[in-house]
Amino acid sequence: MKKILIVDDNLSTLKQISVLLASDYEVLLAKSSRLALQICAKEKPDLILLDIEMPEMDGFEVITRIKQNPALDRVPVIFLTASINEKFELHALELGAKDFITKPVEKNILIHRIDLHLRFAAYQAQTEQNVISLSDSIASSFAELIERRDENTGGHVVRTSKYVELLGKELINQGLFQDELNRTELQLMVRAAPLHDIGKIAIGDRILLKVGRLDDVEFTKMKRHAEIGALILDRMYQRMPTQHYLRYACLIAGSHHERYDGKGYPNGLAKNDIPLCGRIMAVADVYDALIENRVYRKGMSHAQASSLIMENKWTQFDPDVVDAFSKYEDQIVDISRELETVKEQ
Repeated sequence: MKKILIVDDNLSTLKQISVLLASDYEVLLAKSSRLALQICAKEKPDLILLDIEMPEMDGFEVITRIKQNPALDRVPVIFLTASINEKFELHALELGAKDFITKPVEKNILIHRIDLHLRFAAYQAQTEQNVISLSDSIASSFAELIERRDENTGGHVVRTSKYVELLGKELINQGLFQDELNRTELQLMVRAAPLHDIGKIAIGDRILLKVGRLDDVEFTKMKRHAEIGALILDRMYQRMPTQHYLRYACLIAGSHHERYDGKGYPNGLAKNDIPLCGRIMAVADVYDALIENRVYRKGMSHAQASSLIMENKWTQFDPDVVDAFSKYEDQIVDISRELETVKEQ
């Protein structure tokens, strides 16, 4: 059942609208703006009926705060008002309001408007999800093609994305990095993760497919894939600024080879100067690289790879990310077993 939040400082208006909607919707009531914001954060309503004129914080400020929250910015807001004028209407629409209903509310108009905007919101959400799925599929397929250039199975980009999601969820559960990480931001990171090595497209096969370790000159050329990848993705983001995951893709590509102690590349960043998404990706990428068979070595066991990750806590890797890795080792092992499944196919 869809949740409708009604916000009005007039108790009789709340009761009237609640009675009209109670048989078809789960109705949430807020007699103040502050209570409305608290309910939004906790319940995430499907639609909000919002009075304009309220004490302390009017409807314009409430909708502004709602639209600043990525988890709520797509929730349709319909303003309730006793009178409407052109100035108020224009301002409300600029802030993101979808419609207006005058008070006292007429039942048929109310039901029709709510149904219309819920249907449109559902259609919009499905369309956006289809676009995201298509975009992710294209990005992942492209990333897998690049991975296969150096004789990888292509499963690396899928597994590392899953590792990033696990590690990020644990950091959120621990309440860490709250200014940088929430579930919305994490999903953007997960979508971005497959593109972390896109810069390898500019590295020649002689280096990429070399059997044996790279010499200093070759390794210097190989290291350029990080900055090249960041440059490619930055240009893509400039062309498609609504695709916010590309911002994380750019950061991840350019920073997943940085080290916590500042001895990494391409910029020698250290500790929190390294973007959090890059610090998470570093653990995911190195672990999966260690367990994979390469042209110059056999893949390690999980125990061996995990031991190396732990040994490099505080030096190569962010200690908080390593702790998250340690907590989710069983799930990481399950994901890593997909490596063997892919090889057998």
